[in-house]
Amino acid sequence: MSKVTCDIAMSVDGFVAGPNQSLEKPLGEGAEQRLHIWMFDEPEAHAAVIEGITAAGAFIMGRNMFGPGRDAWDMDWSGWWGDEPPYHAPVFVLTHHPREPLPMKGGTTFNFVTEGIESALAQAREAAGDRDVAIAGGALTVNQYLAAGLIDELRLHVAPVILGRGERLFDGVGDTNLEPVGEVSGTSLVTHLKYRVVR
Repeated sequence: MSKVTCDIAMSVDGFVAGPNQSLEKPLGEGAEQRLHIWMFDEPEAHAAVIEGITAAGAFIMGRNMFGPGRDAWDMDWSGWWGDEPPYHAPVFVLTHHPREPLPMKGGTTFNFVTEGIESALAQAREAAGDRDVAIAGGALTVNQYLAAGLIDELRLHVAPVILGRGERLFDGVGDTNLEPVGEVSGTSLVTHLKYRVVR
């Protein structure tokens, strides 16, 4: 049976985005390069991990991860990633504002879900078939799925930085047990940890 996975980069003190997120700084102040530099400076060293991040058959993300707006849609906005996003699969975006599906180059279609996390997961499972569903982020979305007990495997990519403030992982998730799976790996820029979420 397929799994629900989550890959997310975070600081040692648990933040996945810095403060004051904006159009110019989508991951907030001090976070974008510091949390994800390993993907760009050492892609060969982390090739298997990066492949695993994008291997799902469908993805779920919060509206904040898709774009900077919170109110009615800017219909010209099609995400942070340009004409060909890296997902190459259906993506289900949690939102309070309906919008028609947005097909992009390379096989990515953004679908906008207003009925909550369970509905998004059901739609993503159907779209993924026998492949995994990945919860892509951000912190609020991952925390909601963890709190609901809906993530099977959590893959943390911990950068050796302390942000001090921003969007924190694990806020409000309740009593959750994690069982280490496989080997710890990484370089001086990141440590990769994999856990099974024990219910």
